[in-house]
Amino acid sequence: MEAELIGPRLYFCCNCRNHVALHDDVVSKAFQGRNGRAFLFSHAMNIAVGPKEDRQLMTGLHTVADVHCGDCREVLGWKYERAYEETQKYKEGKFILEKSKIAKENW
Repeated sequence: MEAELIGPRLYFCCNCRNHVALHDDVVSKAFQGRNGRAFLFSHAMNIAVGPKEDRQLMTGLHTVADVHCGDCREVLGWKYERAYEETQKYKEGKFILEKSKIAKENW
């Protein structure tokens, strides 16, 4: 008989295993990061947000801030602070975490 899952399903930093996001906060798994596939999250935890800067991304100009693991300081992705194109406004306040930098807890 399989054990029942207790508590929320979590993603953690691959480098230090610090919990950084909840599975329930995944908005999309169809994003591109600097190093390949990335997930868009509505929230992130145990992270530090760096300074804001304008970046030209595949979907246009955005103001973003790099997101670092709160424990080991590994860059995990970025936070969308501002989208200049109307069709991209839904990303504002959300987080890109790169698939190569995070892992799911066993579930």
